[in-house]
Amino acid sequence: IVISSLYFVMLPFVYVVAEKDDAPGLILMGMVPVFASLVIAVFSAVLQRLLQEAIDIKSENDLVV
Repeated sequence: IVISSLYFVMLPFVYVVAEKDDAPGLILMGMVPVFASLVIAVFSAVLQRLLQEAIDIKSENDLVV
């Protein structure tokens, strides 16, 4: 999330460079790291929650026996 926010803060500077160089694709390429890091953050949060629930179920089953 920190990486995504840093790239998001950097995006206006990319916009200035893209306007100066007349490169509209540069703005899209600047947005790729923002969305990629957000997808990775969400995926890791889902995996963390899934692993925590699996650990809770395992410890609950160990106490039953």
